[in-house]
Amino acid sequence: MNALQDRVVVVTGGAGGIARGIAEAILEAGGCVALFDLDRSKVAQAAATLNAEGRAIGLEADVTDKASLEAAFDAAVAKWGRLDGLVNNAGIVRLGPAEETTAEGFDLEYAVNVKGVLLASQIAAKHFAGKGGAIVNVASNAGKVGYRNMAGYNASKAAVINLTRSLALEWAEKGINVNAVCPGGVGTDMLKSVADFLAPRLGQDAGALFDTMHPAQLGRHVRPVEVGRVIAFLLSDAGVIIRGQSINVDGGDTPY
Repeated sequence: MNALQDRVVVVTGGAGGIARGIAEAILEAGGCVALFDLDRSKVAQAAATLNAEGRAIGLEADVTDKASLEAAFDAAVAKWGRLDGLVNNAGIVRLGPAEETTAEGFDLEYAVNVKGVLLASQIAAKHFAGKGGAIVNVASNAGKVGYRNMAGYNASKAAVINLTRSLALEWAEKGINVNAVCPGGVGTDMLKSVADFLAPRLGQDAGALFDTMHPAQLGRHVRPVEVGRVIAFLLSDAGVIIRGQSINVDGGDTPY
């Protein structure tokens, strides 16, 4: 329960559903969390609802903009005097057939889902200041399996998986451990948006379709905090022998 005692972790995409679970798990483990998000009001509210007694803050940041990220990291470090971990959770999906995918939409998915991971990781590495740290990237089982109507998302998450290996290899000598998790079937608004998109095309009710979009072995949706607890482990000293990996946290759906 104290694996992250007094450690400070930044979580991007902090107003989203999985971010709440990640933050809860970090707080459970004794850490402090700075949630970053493009939406200032939503991220402030997300931090406030954690009831963390000063161990959680919400900060505005655009993961595609280096200056914006640097300002948010500076504010987090100014509050607690240190930085120990980063969770690159910010991500977007643009749904539609591959032949209808626009260059603009594809570029945006890569800007948020891949460039944002690189920029935040570079800034975090500087704040670790030679003392080491841990980075966990939220990829997706879509980056391994691939799904219809999300070609750009599939490709961007595959890029995150490869970027994770690259950073782990290059930054090991700096004492920085880098891994990724690959969620699937998590009960979030993003999954609901997929159900909303697919339902009319399949002639189904969106709510009923969403209810079926869970791991077969688990028999229910994965909860965000369950993903968060795996991430908290990877951020801790206990996760030091796991390096450059992209771990499936999808209830058994992806066997590789």
